[in-house]
Amino acid sequence: MQFVLMAKDKPGALQTRLDNREAHLAYVAETGIVAFGGPMLDEDGQMCGSMLVLDLPDLAAAQDWADADPYAKAGLFADVTIHQWKRVIN
Repeated sequence: MQFVLMAKDKPGALQTRLDNREAHLAYVAETGIVAFGGPMLDEDGQMCGSMLVLDLPDLAAAQDWADADPYAKAGLFADVTIHQWKRVIN
């Protein structure tokens, strides 16, 4: 089952993102459940959030994964939403 995770950074939190980026990317690689994703960019081209598609069995597992993300543990996000997602267009 796939879930889309949308996370918006707290205002002024770019340095928090940069400080935790390596740990976040290592977590993504080691868990192996991210189908695709990347940072959202603001009008200046700076990272300001994340969009990820996760392959997990249920919403609880997706929430657990999100809670354990180093970005979340660092308090980067102002808002996080997770929804079940159905791929229609390749």
